[in-house]
Amino acid sequence: MMTPHRTSKAAALPILAFALAACDATPPPVGMVRGAELFETCAPCHGETAVGNADIAAPAIAGLPQWYIESQLQSFQAGWRGKHADDLAGLRMRPMAVTLNREGDIESVAQYIASLEPTFPPSTLHGNAGAGAAQYEQLCVTCHGPSGLGDEILHSPPIVQLPDWYLLQELQDFRIGARGGDPADTWGITMRANTVVMTDQAMTDVIAYVQTLR
Repeated sequence: MMTPHRTSKAAALPILAFALAACDATPPPVGMVRGAELFETCAPCHGETAVGNADIAAPAIAGLPQWYIESQLQSFQAGWRGKHADDLAGLRMRPMAVTLNREGDIESVAQYIASLEPTFPPSTLHGNAGAGAAQYEQLCVTCHGPSGLGDEILHSPPIVQLPDWYLLQELQDFRIGARGGDPADTWGITMRANTVVMTDQAMTDVIAYVQTLR
């Protein structure tokens, strides 16, 4: 007569270990706590409260919309940003964005950054706001709005809280194709079309006007 098969305790241990390992592999839930943990890798450049650091070209990002932060991180991951040889700040940022490779990483850190108190860095440029108003009306208002608050549908961020030096840097990047040069970057291409006709002085004037919208 055959005896019933019994799994020994020793044989059961590997099965239990495998089950526990499978549980450990489950990504933590999306949310603010996880976002705060992920932001620790961003803080050395952007600061603990995301107020930025002009010395290393890291902009203030606190309080920017979650959708915009997500879209920019995705752009870095896709290589639409941070691959051009002249975009030094982008080249430094892209490897950090690539580390956000688990499900929910981008959403969590974007949610956390969006929850931080926004700042309005002081002006550092000296453009002609009056001349910039006319340029803004012609080139910028359709997407960024009369108050510079942006439009999610058009993928245009609120530019009133971005540092003026950063805005100039990005406008110049768009003009040379360091941004908006990838055929897959639909919204970047739209933005670049406006910058190729702008001189550095025109850019500085527009930015001076944007500062008055705060």
